[in-house]
Order: sequence, then C-alpha cells, then structure tokens
Amino acid sequence: MELGDSRTGKLADNLVAFGRSLRRAGVRVDSARIALSAQAALAVGLSRQDDLSAALEAVLVSREQDRMVFRELFEAFFRNPNMAHKLLSQLLPSAEGKAEPSKRRPRVREALSPQQAFGKQAAPKQEDQKVDFDAAMTASDAQRLKHADFNALSATEYRLVERLARDIRMPLPTFASRRSQQGARGAALHWAGVLRQGVRTGGEPMVLPRLSPKRQPLPLLVLVDVSGSMERYARLLLAFLHAATRRHPRRDVFAFGTQLTDLTPAFRMADTDAMLAHASVAIEDFAGGTQLGASIAQLRLQHARKLVGRRTMVLVITDGLDTGEPAALAQELLWLKRHSRRLLWLNPLLRFEGYAPLAQGAAELHRAADAMLAVHNLSSLEQLAASLAGVMQR
Repeated sequence: MELGDSRTGKLADNLVAFGRSLRRAGVRVDSARIALSAQAALAVGLSRQDDLSAALEAVLVSREQDRMVFRELFEAFFRNPNMAHKLLSQLLPSAEGKAEPSKRRPRVREALSPQQAFGKQAAPKQEDQKVDFDAAMTASDAQRLKHADFNALSATEYRLVERLARDIRMPLPTFASRRSQQGARGAALHWAGVLRQGVRTGGEPMVLPRLSPKRQPLPLLVLVDVSGSMERYARLLLAFLHAATRRHPRRDVFAFGTQLTDLTPAFRMADTDAMLAHASVAIEDFAGGTQLGASIAQLRLQHARKLVGRRTMVLVITDGLDTGEPAALAQELLWLKRHSRRLLWLNPLLRFEGYAPLAQGAAELHRAADAMLAVHNLSSLEQLAASLAGVMQR
C-alpha cells in the first residue's frame, strides 16, 4: 500500500485533501489541525498504516462521535495513492475495500459523494472540480438557513441544517439535591475539610469549609411525535436532542405515533448517525397517525418509574394534531402533569403568526402544558435553553 511519496511532495497535498473530506463529513478540522497532522505523519513515519491512522486521529478528531467517521474515511482515502484527486473531484475509488459504500455511515457516503450510474463511474460535474467546494457559506445564506423553517428546506439544505443543529447546546435547569458538596458558603461546616485544614496549619484551621447543596440537572423525559405531519421535524429534532443532551445523566426519550417506542437505548450511542439508524429500525409507526393519549397511557403502565419524584421535566414535541379521544387525552395529561415538575409543549406550528390551538387535542395539550415553545428553525433551537430557564423560574 502506498500512502504517499514525501520526496515528490504528495504527502502534504494528500493530507490537505483528507482534511477537506473530513470537513465535508462534519468533522471540525481547521488549518491548524491539518498542519499538526503533517507533523504527526512525519513523526510516526509512513511504513505502517495503523500508526499513521492513530497519529492523524489524535490530532484531527476531538469528538467521540467523529471517530468512526474518521476511520472509515481514512480507510477509503489512503487505499489508493490517487484518492486525493478523486475526492477533490467527488468520485469514488474503483478499488474494493473492507467497508462497502452501502455499509458506510451517511456522513462518510456524503463526504465521498458517490456519482455512479449503472455500475459505471460518472464524470465529475464542472462545479464539482472546484478546489474550494467545501468553502463556508456566505453570511446571507447562513442567516437565511438560521431562520428557515425545517419543512421548507431542500434535501441539501436539510442535511446541512441537521449538522448545524448538532452543534447547538441546551444546558438544562438544575435543582438542589439532598446530596451536599464542599463549598465556600453553606449552613453547616464540612468537618472533614476543617480537620484537613487543621493538619496543614499545625492544628489551627485558617479556612472553614462549608457544605452546600449539590446542583444536579433535572431528569429529562422527551416524547417526540413521529407522525406524518411531523416527518420533516422528527429526524432533525432527534439529532439535535441527542447531541444537546449528550452529557445529561438522566434522560429518557420516547417516540410516539399510534404507539409508544422507547428510544433510550438508541440515545446511549455516541454517534448521532448510529442513533438515527437504530431509531429508524425501532420505530414501526413512522409517518402514521397521532394518538398521544394512548401513548401516555402506555407510558403510565409500562414506564412510570421514568418519572422521578415530581422532579422530571417533560418535553412533548408535537404539532398537537391528535386523532384520539380528547377526554382520554385530558385524563392522561393530568396524570403526566401530576407526576412531573414541568410539562412543556414544543410546537413547530408556532412558525405561523397568530397560531391558536383550536383542534381538540391541541386545546387539551395547551391547557395541561406549563408553556408552549417553538422548535421550527435553528434560531428557535438556539433560544430553547433560555426559554426553558425562564419557564422554570416562573
């Protein structure tokens, strides 16, 4: 296997092209990391592929969810010495490898940009031959996508917005738990810390550490509508929630349409693409009807322990177009509200000016919810954390 000939100057070009393909796949790579990758390649040498892969991964990958994407791209990229030029023209290599194109992750397939017709390699388009195909968007395009409704995006814009949504953070409100920790303020002294201070200062403590309540994020329960009217929002919001609540110690996620589907095992996966693939297999009623009342009843009967001591913050993501009985929905919502700290309705229909929940299911959900927040574009997702904090303070 030939990784590049440093005597003819191919190594630097290959590393630059490899960094560009990583950026197309959504990996955060800048010019400084690419320069470090050249130094790392010179440090470990080019005799062993596994050494080079480990060295480049150490300097180019900073997020756990990007590791498998890096490894698949590295295998495809350095399999052929002319891969740099093929990737720059958005072509697939003709050589066969361990990872088949159909089994690659979506981010890897999009970075490689397969252009094939009837098993033959298609010629690159004129716009695909530009070296700066991965240049950043203009300010006007970025501003437009930030305020564009998810339901009005094209396929390419939808993929781009989905990547951008994964970088939005959502710090959740915290509560004072019964556990305590050492701090500068508190009602009681931390006697173990006082004794340690006394040992350090010859028996006379100069500082009196105290015990303060430990702050913990609220337990989170998310119910995501995957019915036909929410089809364009469900995938993007699942990707956003997976990345935004990655470090949350207690989160439970369910999808509902005509039945309830537990997505908590899928959300334990580090890679967002793997989570979406697992969720698409687990959800059997995708793009069907909406029966929120029956889904909450199933939650009450099978997963009631997910609601922890009336401290759980419940997020119901739906447009409220429920097809079940309004009386049954009202009864189940009353139980859910009674066993949670806050019940918040995240409604994509708030994109319409003057929206009012006139449907029977939407009216019942509006009466039970503590607040109704918008989740129809990137701007609303960025403001979601501040909105949640404001609702908790009221």
